[in-house]
Amino acid sequence: MRAPLALEIGLARAAAGLSRLAGAGGGTTLPGKLLWKLDPDAVDRLAARLPRGSALVSATNGKTTTAAMVARILEPSVRLAHNRAGANLVSGVASALLAARDPELGLFEVDEAALPEVASRVAPRAVSLGNLFRDQLDRYGELELVAGRWRELARGLPPGALLVANGDDPQLGEIAAERPGSVVFGLDDPRHASPELQHAADSKWCVRCGTPYAYAAAYIGHLGDYRCPACGHARPPLDVVAREIELNGLESVSFRLETPDGSARVELQVPGLYNVYNALAAASLARGLGASMDDIVAGLQRFSAAFGRFERIQLDQRSLLVLLIKNPAGANEVVRTLVAGGAPRLLLVALNDEIADGRDVSWIWDVDFEPLLEGLERLIATGERAAELALRFKYAGVPEHAIEVAPSLEAALDRGLELTPPGEELTALPTYTAMLALRDLVARRGFVKPYWEEAA
Repeated sequence: MRAPLALEIGLARAAAGLSRLAGAGGGTTLPGKLLWKLDPDAVDRLAARLPRGSALVSATNGKTTTAAMVARILEPSVRLAHNRAGANLVSGVASALLAARDPELGLFEVDEAALPEVASRVAPRAVSLGNLFRDQLDRYGELELVAGRWRELARGLPPGALLVANGDDPQLGEIAAERPGSVVFGLDDPRHASPELQHAADSKWCVRCGTPYAYAAAYIGHLGDYRCPACGHARPPLDVVAREIELNGLESVSFRLETPDGSARVELQVPGLYNVYNALAAASLARGLGASMDDIVAGLQRFSAAFGRFERIQLDQRSLLVLLIKNPAGANEVVRTLVAGGAPRLLLVALNDEIADGRDVSWIWDVDFEPLLEGLERLIATGERAAELALRFKYAGVPEHAIEVAPSLEAALDRGLELTPPGEELTALPTYTAMLALRDLVARRGFVKPYWEEAA
């Protein structure tokens, strides 16, 4: 006989509390895992209680930031169940549902591979698809496999559910074209585009006939204004658009947001072209959930970086700038933003190969680190694969005497701070698990709260 849901919830919440007392990551996934074991249908039953349903956000890059932006827009008027700490598998969604008190709407960032299962459980009223890049090939396989699963998911959404998709991504533009009523977003500012693709771009070939795309503008990786010269497949018309984009180095970015409801200037407190894409995805989804233009602009302008994603942490007389890198497309944009703001003289890069990072680290050879080297005087390579990272930078042209290998992240951080003069900033580029470990280090030293407490 299945236990009452209230009892299951009580047991899972108790487990979360014990986990926090033990310092075991704040219980961001443990209570959900326990609930799932007690009752595999509990997630479905909890989601069905939400009076305003659920919205899902998925992407290779930017899903945490996009979901956090949507939360900023909606929080003044809607009580949310939101997996703020980034636990984005079924267990993380379950934990978010457990942690929320009297929520009205579920807002969940979801892992690309887990999206079909989560969607089948929570029956979303809206789904946002941000981008698909090559990432963790040992886990996901080629991005066309993920795109195929997403296409089936989109086809199976209820008639009233909203699909939001990045039309600048050929795979996602095609998915949106198959579903009437989809909201498509993208960029329209060729000043910030390249006339051709980067060498590490992924979706280079027409999704219909296999011919290489021609690009009028390539913004990030394969994202841009594309057209197949053979069959004519092209970027779909955009419903939500960013124009007149101004990149302000490492400090901010602004753009004109244009929607069917009107347009407005948006000033983001985070930098980079990739954050314009995140803001467009957030604006499109929030609009579909009932937010007004004023709500959207105000929420986006209140937003500050999600943890580990262009996060500045004050460490006594120095600051630490943390920028997550996890695949070629995302890392290239981090490099691009750093160079635009003045490349650092000292750089700490941390490379791990845990399950959450991907076991295969060969992707570092597709990252264009070279633009950082002009002013780089010292590189500290750290993490479980520090030696491979050091080799990558040696081949890039960094002299051996300028490379320090410190596999211990704590030792690397201390060395970086030692080399950073008071009043200046140490820049760190960690992969996912290294980013979590780095934040844990500075949290234990009292400079930030643990990420699960900030997410509470």
